[in-house]
Amino acid sequence: MCVTLADKNVRAPIREETALDIWQSFSEGRVLNLSLKTVVLGFLFWVLVLATSAGELTFLHTRGQDIINEHGEKVLLRGLGLGNWLLPEGYMWKFGNQADRPRRIEKLVSDLIGEEKAKHFWSEFRKNYIAEADIRQIAALGYNSLRPALNARLFVSGATGEPEGFVLLDRFVASCKTNGLYVIIDMHAAPGGQTGQNIDDSENDQPELFLQSRYQDELVALWKKIAQRYQNEPAVAGYDLLNEPLPARTGALAKHKAQLEPLYQRITQAIREVDKRHMIIVEGADWANDWSVFTKPFDPNLVYQFHYYCWDNPAHVNSIGKYLGYRQRFNAPVWVGETGERDNTIYWATTDYFEANNIGWCFWPWKKLDAENCPCSIRRPKDWDAIVAYSRGRAKPEKDVAQKGFDELLVNLRFENCKFHPDVVNAMLRRAPVRIEGENYGRKGAGVSFSVSNAQARSKLYRTDEPVTVMAEESQRPRSSQHIVLSAREWTAYTVDSAAAKSWQIKLRARSESAPAEGKLFVNDRAFEWNLEGNQWREIKLGAAELKPGANQLKFVVSSGTADLDWIALEE
Repeated sequence: MCVTLADKNVRAPIREETALDIWQSFSEGRVLNLSLKTVVLGFLFWVLVLATSAGELTFLHTRGQDIINEHGEKVLLRGLGLGNWLLPEGYMWKFGNQADRPRRIEKLVSDLIGEEKAKHFWSEFRKNYIAEADIRQIAALGYNSLRPALNARLFVSGATGEPEGFVLLDRFVASCKTNGLYVIIDMHAAPGGQTGQNIDDSENDQPELFLQSRYQDELVALWKKIAQRYQNEPAVAGYDLLNEPLPARTGALAKHKAQLEPLYQRITQAIREVDKRHMIIVEGADWANDWSVFTKPFDPNLVYQFHYYCWDNPAHVNSIGKYLGYRQRFNAPVWVGETGERDNTIYWATTDYFEANNIGWCFWPWKKLDAENCPCSIRRPKDWDAIVAYSRGRAKPEKDVAQKGFDELLVNLRFENCKFHPDVVNAMLRRAPVRIEGENYGRKGAGVSFSVSNAQARSKLYRTDEPVTVMAEESQRPRSSQHIVLSAREWTAYTVDSAAAKSWQIKLRARSESAPAEGKLFVNDRAFEWNLEGNQWREIKLGAAELKPGANQLKFVVSSGTADLDWIALEE
Protein backbone atom coordinates (compact mmCIF):
# COMPACT_ATOMS: atom_id res chain seq x y z
CA MET A 1 0.00 0.00 0.00
CA CYS A 2 1.26 3.48 -0.84
CA VAL A 3 0.08 6.40 1.27
CA THR A 4 -0.09 9.54 -0.85
CA LEU A 5 -2.84 12.15 -1.01
CA ALA A 6 -6.27 10.64 -0.88
CA ASP A 7 -5.38 8.55 2.16
CA LYS A 8 -4.74 11.66 4.24
CA ASN A 9 -8.16 13.01 3.59
CA VAL A 10 -9.79 10.14 5.48
CA ARG A 11 -9.17 12.23 8.55
CA ALA A 12 -11.60 15.11 8.13
CA PRO A 13 -12.06 17.31 11.21
CA ILE A 14 -15.69 18.06 10.37
CA ARG A 15 -16.47 14.34 10.24
CA GLU A 16 -14.85 13.68 13.63
CA GLU A 17 -16.67 16.60 15.21
CA THR A 18 -20.07 15.44 13.91
CA ALA A 19 -19.51 11.89 15.16
CA LEU A 20 -18.44 13.21 18.54
CA ASP A 21 -21.59 15.31 18.81
CA ILE A 22 -23.78 12.30 18.02
CA TRP A 23 -21.82 10.14 20.46
CA GLN A 24 -22.42 12.68 23.19
CA SER A 25 -26.16 12.85 22.42
CA PHE A 26 -26.44 9.08 22.53
CA SER A 27 -24.42 8.86 25.74
CA GLU A 28 -26.87 11.18 27.45
CA GLY A 29 -29.77 8.94 26.41
CA ARG A 30 -31.45 11.59 24.28
CA VAL A 31 -31.99 9.59 21.09
CA LEU A 32 -32.33 5.82 20.99
CA ASN A 33 -33.59 2.93 23.08
CA LEU A 34 -30.93 1.04 24.99
CA SER A 35 -30.37 -1.97 22.74
CA LEU A 36 -30.11 -0.02 19.49
CA LYS A 37 -28.18 2.65 21.29
CA THR A 38 -25.56 0.11 22.32
CA VAL A 39 -25.11 -1.06 18.74
CA VAL A 40 -24.83 2.47 17.38
CA LEU A 41 -22.42 3.51 20.11
CA GLY A 42 -20.17 0.62 19.23
CA PHE A 43 -20.32 1.56 15.57
CA LEU A 44 -19.60 5.22 16.29
CA PHE A 45 -16.74 4.27 18.56
CA TRP A 46 -14.99 2.57 15.64
CA VAL A 47 -15.83 5.46 13.33
CA LEU A 48 -14.07 7.76 15.77
CA VAL A 49 -11.12 5.43 16.20
CA LEU A 50 -10.64 5.00 12.46
CA ALA A 51 -11.14 8.69 11.68
CA THR A 52 -8.57 9.64 14.28
CA SER A 53 -5.99 6.93 13.73
CA ALA A 54 -6.04 7.35 9.92
CA GLY A 55 -4.63 10.81 10.29
CA GLU A 56 -1.93 10.00 12.85
CA LEU A 57 1.63 10.44 11.70
CA THR A 58 4.20 7.79 12.50
CA PHE A 59 7.97 7.88 12.15
CA LEU A 60 9.17 7.38 8.59
CA HIS A 61 12.16 5.28 7.67
CA THR A 62 13.71 3.72 4.61
CA ARG A 63 13.26 0.17 3.38
CA GLY A 64 15.31 -0.48 0.30
CA GLN A 65 14.31 2.12 -2.28
CA ASP A 66 11.09 3.09 -0.46
CA ILE A 67 10.13 5.37 2.40
CA ILE A 68 7.67 3.62 4.71
CA ASN A 69 5.75 4.41 7.88
CA GLU A 70 5.60 2.32 11.05
CA HIS A 71 2.74 0.27 9.60
CA GLY A 72 5.00 -0.84 6.74
CA GLU A 73 3.06 1.24 4.19
CA LYS A 74 4.99 3.03 1.46
CA VAL A 75 4.77 6.82 1.76
CA LEU A 76 5.30 8.97 -1.32
CA LEU A 77 6.16 12.45 -0.09
CA ARG A 78 4.30 15.09 -2.10
CA GLY A 79 4.98 18.48 -0.61
CA LEU A 80 5.66 22.17 -0.82
CA GLY A 81 8.82 24.15 -0.09
CA LEU A 82 8.45 27.11 2.23
CA GLY A 83 10.94 29.58 0.83
CA ASN A 84 11.04 33.24 1.84
CA TRP A 85 9.62 32.62 5.33
CA LEU A 86 12.61 32.01 7.59
CA LEU A 87 15.02 32.76 4.76
CA PRO A 88 13.90 35.65 2.53
CA GLU A 89 15.13 35.55 -1.08
CA GLY A 90 15.31 38.77 -3.03
CA TYR A 91 13.73 37.46 -6.21
CA MET A 92 10.57 36.63 -4.27
CA TRP A 93 10.30 40.31 -3.33
CA LYS A 94 11.15 41.52 -6.88
CA PHE A 95 14.34 43.04 -5.45
CA GLY A 96 17.63 43.65 -7.23
CA ASN A 97 21.15 42.56 -6.30
CA GLN A 98 21.45 45.03 -3.44
CA ALA A 99 18.75 43.07 -1.60
CA ASP A 100 19.16 39.55 -2.94
CA ARG A 101 19.59 37.67 0.36
CA PRO A 102 18.34 37.83 3.97
CA ARG A 103 21.04 40.04 5.47
CA ARG A 104 20.79 42.54 2.61
CA ILE A 105 16.98 42.56 2.70
CA GLU A 106 17.16 43.16 6.46
CA LYS A 107 19.55 46.06 5.87
CA LEU A 108 17.23 47.55 3.24
CA VAL A 109 14.26 47.44 5.59
CA SER A 110 16.28 49.06 8.41
CA ASP A 111 17.62 51.73 6.07
CA LEU A 112 14.12 52.64 4.97
CA ILE A 113 12.09 52.57 8.21
CA GLY A 114 14.65 52.42 11.03
CA GLU A 115 15.80 49.61 13.28
CA GLU A 116 12.88 49.60 15.74
CA LYS A 117 10.22 49.56 13.02
CA ALA A 118 12.24 46.94 11.16
CA LYS A 119 12.34 44.71 14.23
CA HIS A 120 8.55 44.88 14.47
CA PHE A 121 8.22 44.23 10.74
CA TRP A 122 10.26 41.02 10.87
CA SER A 123 8.46 39.75 13.93
CA GLU A 124 5.10 40.15 12.18
CA PHE A 125 6.45 38.87 8.87
CA ARG A 126 7.73 35.61 10.35
CA LYS A 127 4.63 35.13 12.46
CA ASN A 128 2.20 35.47 9.55
CA TYR A 129 4.02 34.56 6.33
CA ILE A 130 3.42 30.90 7.13
CA ALA A 131 0.60 30.61 9.64
CA GLU A 132 -2.11 28.16 10.66
CA ALA A 133 -4.30 29.26 7.73
CA ASP A 134 -1.57 28.32 5.23
CA ILE A 135 -0.93 24.95 6.82
CA ARG A 136 -4.61 24.11 7.05
CA GLN A 137 -5.14 24.99 3.38
CA ILE A 138 -2.10 23.00 2.25
CA ALA A 139 -3.40 19.93 4.09
CA ALA A 140 -6.87 20.40 2.62
CA LEU A 141 -5.39 20.51 -0.88
CA GLY A 142 -3.99 17.03 -0.35
CA TYR A 143 -0.26 17.54 0.16
CA ASN A 144 1.37 15.43 2.84
CA SER A 145 4.60 17.25 3.63
CA LEU A 146 6.32 20.63 3.93
CA ARG A 147 9.98 21.60 3.65
CA PRO A 148 10.72 24.84 5.54
CA ALA A 149 13.97 26.53 4.51
CA LEU A 150 15.97 27.47 7.62
CA ASN A 151 18.52 30.22 8.10
CA ALA A 152 20.98 29.11 10.77
CA ARG A 153 21.27 32.71 12.05
CA LEU A 154 17.75 32.48 13.50
CA PHE A 155 18.67 29.36 15.48
CA VAL A 156 22.06 30.32 16.93
CA SER A 157 21.23 33.85 18.04
CA GLY A 158 23.28 35.21 20.91
CA ALA A 159 20.30 37.11 22.32
CA THR A 160 18.84 36.09 25.67
CA GLY A 161 16.00 33.61 25.71
CA GLU A 162 14.97 31.06 23.12
CA PRO A 163 16.21 31.83 19.59
CA GLU A 164 13.34 33.06 17.43
CA GLY A 165 13.89 30.29 14.91
CA PHE A 166 13.09 27.54 17.40
CA VAL A 167 10.00 29.32 18.68
CA LEU A 168 8.68 29.57 15.13
CA LEU A 169 9.72 26.04 14.15
CA ASP A 170 8.16 24.51 17.26
CA ARG A 171 4.86 26.20 16.50
CA PHE A 172 5.09 25.18 12.87
CA VAL A 173 5.80 21.50 13.60
CA ALA A 174 2.92 21.38 16.08
CA SER A 175 0.54 22.85 13.51
CA CYS A 176 1.72 20.44 10.82
CA LYS A 177 1.19 17.53 13.18
CA THR A 178 -2.35 18.68 13.92
CA ASN A 179 -3.07 18.88 10.21
CA GLY A 180 -1.45 15.57 9.29
CA LEU A 181 1.58 16.98 7.46
CA TYR A 182 5.16 15.75 7.67
CA VAL A 183 8.01 18.26 8.06
CA ILE A 184 11.38 17.97 6.32
CA ILE A 185 13.75 20.33 8.14
CA ASP A 186 15.94 21.96 5.49
CA MET A 187 19.25 23.65 6.40
CA HIS A 188 19.02 26.18 3.59
CA ALA A 189 21.62 28.60 4.96
CA ALA A 190 24.33 26.98 7.06
CA PRO A 191 26.76 28.90 9.29
CA GLY A 192 29.26 30.60 6.99
CA GLY A 193 27.32 29.57 3.90
CA GLN A 194 27.61 26.37 1.86
CA THR A 195 27.39 27.96 -1.61
CA GLY A 196 28.81 31.47 -1.46
CA GLN A 197 25.63 32.64 -3.21
CA ASN A 198 22.54 34.59 -2.20
CA ILE A 199 20.51 31.49 -1.30
CA ASP A 200 22.63 30.71 1.77
CA ASP A 201 22.76 34.30 3.09
CA SER A 202 26.49 34.36 2.34
CA GLU A 203 28.19 37.39 3.86
CA ASN A 204 31.27 37.49 1.64
CA ASP A 205 30.17 35.52 -1.43
CA GLN A 206 32.31 32.59 -0.35
CA PRO A 207 31.33 29.09 0.85
CA GLU A 208 32.92 29.80 4.22
CA LEU A 209 31.44 26.64 5.72
CA PHE A 210 34.18 24.84 3.81
CA LEU A 211 36.85 27.48 4.44
CA GLN A 212 36.70 27.77 8.24
CA SER A 213 36.38 24.74 10.51
CA ARG A 214 34.55 26.75 13.17
CA TYR A 215 31.53 27.02 10.88
CA GLN A 216 31.42 23.26 10.46
CA ASP A 217 31.61 22.91 14.25
CA GLU A 218 28.66 25.30 14.55
CA LEU A 219 26.66 23.39 11.95
CA VAL A 220 27.26 20.04 13.65
CA ALA A 221 26.28 21.49 17.03
CA LEU A 222 23.13 23.06 15.56
CA TRP A 223 22.00 19.84 13.94
CA LYS A 224 22.56 17.97 17.18
CA LYS A 225 20.45 20.57 18.98
CA ILE A 226 17.68 20.23 16.37
CA ALA A 227 17.79 16.44 16.68
CA GLN A 228 17.62 16.60 20.48
CA ARG A 229 14.58 18.84 20.22
CA TYR A 230 12.62 16.69 17.75
CA GLN A 231 13.97 13.21 18.48
CA ASN A 232 10.56 12.01 19.68
CA GLU A 233 8.46 13.89 17.11
CA PRO A 234 7.00 11.64 14.37
CA ALA A 235 5.70 14.66 12.43
CA VAL A 236 9.31 15.40 11.51
CA ALA A 237 10.02 13.17 8.53
CA GLY A 238 13.74 13.79 8.35
CA TYR A 239 16.71 16.12 8.41
CA ASP A 240 17.84 17.68 5.12
CA LEU A 241 21.44 18.38 6.14
CA LEU A 242 22.55 20.98 3.60
CA ASN A 243 20.80 22.72 0.72
CA GLU A 244 22.46 22.85 -2.72
CA PRO A 245 26.10 22.97 -1.57
CA LEU A 246 29.17 23.87 -3.63
CA PRO A 247 28.16 25.22 -7.06
CA ALA A 248 30.47 24.29 -9.92
CA ARG A 249 30.31 27.63 -11.76
CA THR A 250 32.11 29.49 -8.94
CA GLY A 251 34.88 26.90 -8.61
CA ALA A 252 33.61 25.87 -5.18
CA LEU A 253 32.84 22.31 -6.29
CA ALA A 254 36.34 21.65 -7.62
CA LYS A 255 38.00 23.14 -4.53
CA HIS A 256 35.91 21.58 -1.77
CA LYS A 257 34.19 18.54 -3.23
CA ALA A 258 36.18 16.10 -1.10
CA GLN A 259 34.87 17.70 2.10
CA LEU A 260 31.17 17.23 1.47
CA GLU A 261 30.47 13.57 2.21
CA PRO A 262 32.77 13.54 5.27
CA LEU A 263 30.85 16.56 6.59
CA TYR A 264 27.55 14.74 6.04
CA GLN A 265 28.98 11.75 7.92
CA ARG A 266 30.11 13.93 10.81
CA ILE A 267 26.71 15.63 11.10
CA THR A 268 24.96 12.27 10.95
CA GLN A 269 27.17 10.85 13.68
CA ALA A 270 26.29 13.78 15.95
CA ILE A 271 22.57 13.38 15.20
CA ARG A 272 22.71 9.64 15.88
CA GLU A 273 24.12 10.30 19.34
CA VAL A 274 20.71 11.70 20.31
CA ASP A 275 18.30 10.53 17.60
CA LYS A 276 18.32 7.03 16.13
CA ARG A 277 14.98 7.22 14.31
CA HIS A 278 14.70 10.12 11.89
CA MET A 279 15.72 9.87 8.25
CA ILE A 280 18.88 11.63 7.14
CA ILE A 281 18.52 13.38 3.77
CA VAL A 282 21.61 14.37 1.78
CA GLU A 283 21.88 16.48 -1.37
CA GLY A 284 24.48 16.26 -4.06
CA ALA A 285 26.90 19.10 -4.80
CA ASP A 286 26.32 21.74 -7.49
CA TRP A 287 22.70 22.66 -6.69
CA ALA A 288 22.07 19.14 -5.26
CA ASN A 289 22.62 17.40 -8.59
CA ASP A 290 26.26 16.22 -8.70
CA TRP A 291 26.14 12.84 -6.99
CA SER A 292 29.71 11.91 -7.79
CA VAL A 293 30.48 13.18 -4.28
CA PHE A 294 28.79 10.08 -2.84
CA THR A 295 30.58 6.76 -2.34
CA LYS A 296 28.03 4.54 -0.60
CA PRO A 297 25.28 4.88 2.02
CA PHE A 298 26.81 5.62 5.42
CA ASP A 299 23.62 5.29 7.45
CA PRO A 300 20.84 2.67 7.28
CA ASN A 301 18.15 5.39 7.21
CA LEU A 302 19.47 7.56 4.39
CA VAL A 303 17.62 9.36 1.56
CA TYR A 304 19.35 10.94 -1.45
CA GLN A 305 17.98 14.18 -2.85
CA PHE A 306 18.26 16.03 -6.15
CA HIS A 307 16.61 19.22 -7.43
CA TYR A 308 14.88 19.45 -10.78
CA TYR A 309 14.06 22.61 -12.72
CA CYS A 310 13.14 22.83 -16.42
CA TRP A 311 13.97 26.25 -17.82
CA ASP A 312 14.69 25.36 -21.46
CA ASN A 313 12.71 27.09 -24.17
CA PRO A 314 11.14 25.31 -25.98
CA ALA A 315 10.33 23.29 -22.90
CA HIS A 316 12.27 20.09 -22.36
CA VAL A 317 11.76 17.30 -19.82
CA ASN A 318 15.27 16.35 -18.71
CA SER A 319 16.16 12.73 -17.98
CA ILE A 320 16.47 11.53 -14.38
CA GLY A 321 18.19 8.36 -15.50
CA LYS A 322 21.44 9.04 -13.65
CA TYR A 323 19.61 9.36 -10.34
CA LEU A 324 17.75 6.13 -10.98
CA GLY A 325 21.13 4.51 -11.60
CA TYR A 326 22.47 5.74 -8.27
CA ARG A 327 19.29 4.55 -6.57
CA GLN A 328 19.81 1.07 -7.91
CA ARG A 329 23.45 1.10 -6.87
CA PHE A 330 22.80 2.45 -3.36
CA ASN A 331 19.47 0.66 -2.83
CA ALA A 332 18.18 3.76 -1.06
CA PRO A 333 15.24 6.12 -1.65
CA VAL A 334 15.54 9.13 -3.94
CA TRP A 335 13.52 12.31 -3.42
CA VAL A 336 13.15 15.56 -5.37
CA GLY A 337 13.55 18.30 -2.75
CA GLU A 338 12.80 21.15 -5.15
CA THR A 339 10.96 21.44 -8.46
CA GLY A 340 8.82 24.20 -9.93
CA GLU A 341 9.43 27.82 -10.97
CA ARG A 342 8.04 27.36 -14.47
CA ASP A 343 4.47 26.71 -15.68
CA ASN A 344 1.61 24.26 -15.45
CA THR A 345 2.72 22.22 -18.45
CA ILE A 346 6.02 21.41 -16.80
CA TYR A 347 4.43 20.90 -13.38
CA TRP A 348 2.20 18.14 -14.74
CA ALA A 349 5.03 16.56 -16.71
CA THR A 350 7.59 16.49 -13.94
CA THR A 351 5.48 15.26 -11.03
CA ASP A 352 4.05 12.55 -13.29
CA TYR A 353 7.60 11.60 -14.32
CA PHE A 354 8.78 11.38 -10.72
CA GLU A 355 5.86 9.32 -9.47
CA ALA A 356 6.06 6.92 -12.40
CA ASN A 357 9.55 6.17 -11.11
CA ASN A 358 8.58 5.90 -7.42
CA ILE A 359 10.03 9.29 -6.48
CA GLY A 360 8.33 11.80 -4.19
CA TRP A 361 8.69 15.53 -4.73
CA CYS A 362 8.47 18.97 -3.14
CA PHE A 363 7.26 21.98 -5.16
CA TRP A 364 9.13 25.28 -4.72
CA PRO A 365 7.67 27.55 -3.40
CA TRP A 366 4.20 27.74 -1.86
CA LYS A 367 4.05 31.53 -1.75
CA LYS A 368 5.80 34.59 -3.19
CA LEU A 369 5.05 38.13 -4.25
CA ASP A 370 3.00 38.94 -7.35
CA ALA A 371 3.46 35.62 -9.17
CA GLU A 372 1.29 33.42 -11.39
CA ASN A 373 3.42 30.26 -11.28
CA CYS A 374 3.04 29.28 -7.61
CA PRO A 375 -0.04 28.22 -5.62
CA CYS A 376 -0.25 31.34 -3.49
CA SER A 377 0.57 34.88 -4.65
CA ILE A 378 0.97 37.90 -2.38
CA ARG A 379 -0.68 40.97 -3.85
CA ARG A 380 1.79 43.72 -4.66
CA PRO A 381 1.57 46.70 -2.24
CA LYS A 382 0.70 50.06 -3.71
CA ASP A 383 4.06 51.70 -3.01
CA TRP A 384 6.19 48.66 -3.69
CA ASP A 385 7.80 49.89 -6.90
CA ALA A 386 9.63 52.65 -5.02
CA ILE A 387 11.11 50.08 -2.65
CA VAL A 388 12.09 47.80 -5.53
CA ALA A 389 13.79 50.71 -7.27
CA TYR A 390 15.85 51.40 -4.14
CA SER A 391 16.95 47.74 -4.09
CA ARG A 392 18.33 48.34 -7.58
CA GLY A 393 20.41 51.37 -6.61
CA ARG A 394 17.92 54.12 -7.40
CA ALA A 395 16.55 56.91 -5.25
CA LYS A 396 15.61 56.21 -1.65
CA PRO A 397 11.86 56.59 -1.08
CA GLU A 398 10.52 58.75 1.73
CA LYS A 399 10.23 56.95 5.04
CA ASP A 400 6.44 57.18 5.14
CA VAL A 401 6.16 55.76 1.61
CA ALA A 402 8.37 52.81 2.55
CA GLN A 403 6.47 52.30 5.80
CA LYS A 404 3.16 52.13 3.96
CA GLY A 405 4.63 49.60 1.55
CA PHE A 406 5.89 47.32 4.32
CA ASP A 407 2.71 47.72 6.37
CA GLU A 408 0.60 46.73 3.38
CA LEU A 409 2.87 43.77 2.70
CA LEU A 410 2.23 42.49 6.22
CA VAL A 411 -1.49 42.56 5.51
CA ASN A 412 -1.27 41.14 2.00
CA LEU A 413 0.96 38.18 2.89
CA ARG A 414 -1.66 36.57 5.12
CA PHE A 415 -3.15 33.60 3.32
CA GLU A 416 -6.69 34.95 3.42
CA ASN A 417 -5.52 38.07 1.55
CA CYS A 418 -3.45 36.28 -1.08
CA LYS A 419 -4.45 35.32 -4.59
CA PHE A 420 -4.79 31.54 -4.78
CA HIS A 421 -4.02 29.70 -8.03
CA PRO A 422 -5.92 26.39 -8.05
CA ASP A 423 -4.74 25.68 -11.60
CA VAL A 424 -1.13 25.44 -10.37
CA VAL A 425 -2.09 22.96 -7.67
CA ASN A 426 -4.26 20.90 -10.02
CA ALA A 427 -1.51 20.74 -12.62
CA MET A 428 1.10 19.31 -10.25
CA LEU A 429 -1.44 16.96 -8.64
CA ARG A 430 -2.89 16.11 -12.07
CA ARG A 431 -6.40 16.60 -10.79
CA ALA A 432 -9.62 18.01 -12.29
CA PRO A 433 -10.48 20.74 -13.07
CA VAL A 434 -7.38 20.96 -15.19
CA ARG A 435 -5.97 21.51 -18.66
CA ILE A 436 -3.94 18.56 -19.91
CA GLU A 437 -1.37 19.43 -22.53
CA GLY A 438 -1.19 16.97 -25.42
CA GLU A 439 2.50 16.33 -24.83
CA ASN A 440 1.85 15.25 -21.23
CA TYR A 441 0.59 11.78 -22.11
CA GLY A 442 1.30 9.06 -19.54
CA ARG A 443 4.58 7.47 -18.54
CA LYS A 444 3.77 3.79 -18.90
CA GLY A 445 5.28 3.32 -22.34
CA ALA A 446 4.15 2.06 -25.73
CA GLY A 447 0.83 0.23 -25.85
CA VAL A 448 -0.32 1.75 -22.57
CA SER A 449 0.35 5.48 -22.74
CA PHE A 450 0.77 5.88 -26.51
CA SER A 451 0.77 4.07 -29.81
CA VAL A 452 2.43 5.39 -32.97
CA SER A 453 3.24 3.77 -36.30
CA ASN A 454 6.99 4.40 -36.14
CA ALA A 455 8.11 3.23 -32.71
CA GLN A 456 11.76 3.83 -33.63
CA ALA A 457 11.28 7.56 -34.21
CA ARG A 458 12.29 10.07 -31.55
CA SER A 459 10.75 13.44 -30.88
CA LYS A 460 13.08 16.38 -31.40
CA LEU A 461 11.39 18.31 -28.58
CA TYR A 462 10.19 17.88 -25.03
CA ARG A 463 10.27 14.09 -24.49
CA THR A 464 13.17 13.25 -26.74
CA ASP A 465 13.46 9.61 -25.66
CA GLU A 466 10.00 8.73 -27.00
CA PRO A 467 8.47 8.49 -30.49
CA VAL A 468 5.39 10.74 -30.18
CA THR A 469 6.00 13.81 -32.34
CA VAL A 470 6.08 17.06 -30.35
CA MET A 471 6.11 20.37 -32.22
CA ALA A 472 6.60 23.90 -30.96
CA GLU A 473 5.14 27.17 -32.14
CA GLU A 474 5.49 30.70 -30.89
CA SER A 475 2.34 32.10 -29.34
CA GLN A 476 1.17 35.14 -27.43
CA ARG A 477 2.46 33.59 -24.23
CA PRO A 478 5.96 34.44 -22.99
CA ARG A 479 7.12 30.88 -23.59
CA SER A 480 6.59 28.76 -26.67
CA SER A 481 3.56 26.51 -26.94
CA GLN A 482 3.86 22.86 -27.90
CA HIS A 483 1.52 20.27 -29.36
CA ILE A 484 1.61 16.67 -30.52
CA VAL A 485 0.99 15.29 -34.02
CA LEU A 486 -0.86 12.00 -34.49
CA SER A 487 -1.90 10.18 -37.66
CA ALA A 488 -4.53 7.52 -38.33
CA ARG A 489 -4.63 4.66 -35.80
CA GLU A 490 -2.29 6.51 -33.43
CA TRP A 491 -3.27 7.55 -29.90
CA THR A 492 -2.11 8.98 -26.59
CA ALA A 493 -3.49 8.26 -23.11
CA TYR A 494 -3.68 10.36 -19.95
CA THR A 495 -4.51 9.73 -16.30
CA VAL A 496 -6.36 12.43 -14.37
CA ASP A 497 -7.49 12.33 -10.77
CA SER A 498 -10.86 13.41 -9.42
CA ALA A 499 -11.48 14.15 -5.76
CA ALA A 500 -15.04 12.78 -6.03
CA ALA A 501 -17.55 11.39 -8.49
CA LYS A 502 -18.40 14.43 -10.57
CA SER A 503 -19.43 15.51 -14.04
CA TRP A 504 -17.00 17.73 -15.95
CA GLN A 505 -17.30 19.58 -19.25
CA ILE A 506 -14.81 18.18 -21.76
CA LYS A 507 -13.15 20.41 -24.30
CA LEU A 508 -10.12 20.07 -26.55
CA ARG A 509 -8.05 22.34 -28.78
CA ALA A 510 -6.91 20.75 -32.02
CA ARG A 511 -6.52 21.19 -35.76
CA SER A 512 -6.13 18.95 -38.79
CA GLU A 513 -3.22 18.90 -41.18
CA SER A 514 -3.82 19.21 -44.94
CA ALA A 515 -6.86 16.86 -45.05
CA PRO A 516 -9.81 16.46 -42.67
CA ALA A 517 -9.26 14.33 -39.57
CA GLU A 518 -11.59 12.55 -37.23
CA GLY A 519 -11.39 10.39 -34.14
CA LYS A 520 -12.58 9.88 -30.60
CA LEU A 521 -11.75 10.99 -27.10
CA PHE A 522 -12.45 8.25 -24.57
CA VAL A 523 -13.16 9.30 -20.99
CA ASN A 524 -12.97 6.02 -19.12
CA ASP A 525 -15.45 3.89 -21.13
CA ARG A 526 -17.35 6.73 -22.79
CA ALA A 527 -16.42 7.85 -26.30
CA PHE A 528 -16.78 11.39 -27.66
CA GLU A 529 -16.42 11.84 -31.41
CA TRP A 530 -14.59 14.80 -32.92
CA ASN A 531 -14.07 16.04 -36.50
CA LEU A 532 -11.54 18.56 -37.83
CA GLU A 533 -11.26 20.43 -41.10
CA GLY A 534 -8.65 22.99 -42.01
CA ASN A 535 -5.38 23.85 -40.31
CA GLN A 536 -6.72 26.53 -37.96
CA TRP A 537 -6.84 25.76 -34.25
CA ARG A 538 -10.33 25.03 -32.95
CA GLU A 539 -11.70 24.64 -29.46
CA ILE A 540 -14.22 21.79 -29.53
CA LYS A 541 -16.77 21.29 -26.77
CA LEU A 542 -17.48 17.58 -26.45
CA GLY A 543 -20.02 17.64 -23.61
CA ALA A 544 -20.14 16.40 -20.03
CA ALA A 545 -18.43 13.28 -18.71
CA GLU A 546 -18.61 11.67 -15.31
CA LEU A 547 -15.31 11.04 -13.54
CA LYS A 548 -15.06 8.54 -10.74
CA PRO A 549 -13.17 9.24 -7.50
CA GLY A 550 -9.45 8.65 -7.92
CA ALA A 551 -7.72 7.88 -11.21
CA ASN A 552 -9.55 8.23 -14.54
CA GLN A 553 -8.31 7.34 -18.01
CA LEU A 554 -8.50 9.58 -21.10
CA LYS A 555 -7.49 8.40 -24.55
CA PHE A 556 -7.19 10.61 -27.65
CA VAL A 557 -7.51 8.43 -30.79
CA VAL A 558 -7.11 9.50 -34.43
CA SER A 559 -9.23 7.37 -36.77
CA SER A 560 -8.36 9.07 -40.06
CA GLY A 561 -6.22 11.93 -41.27
CA THR A 562 -3.57 13.69 -39.19
CA ALA A 563 -4.45 15.78 -36.14
CA ASP A 564 -2.51 18.21 -33.99
CA LEU A 565 -3.60 18.13 -30.34
CA ASP A 566 -2.82 21.13 -28.17
CA TRP A 567 -4.75 20.31 -25.00
CA ILE A 568 -7.72 18.61 -23.37
CA ALA A 569 -9.59 20.52 -20.68
CA LEU A 570 -11.86 19.33 -17.88
CA GLU A 571 -13.90 22.27 -16.66
CA GLU A 572 -16.74 23.00 -14.25
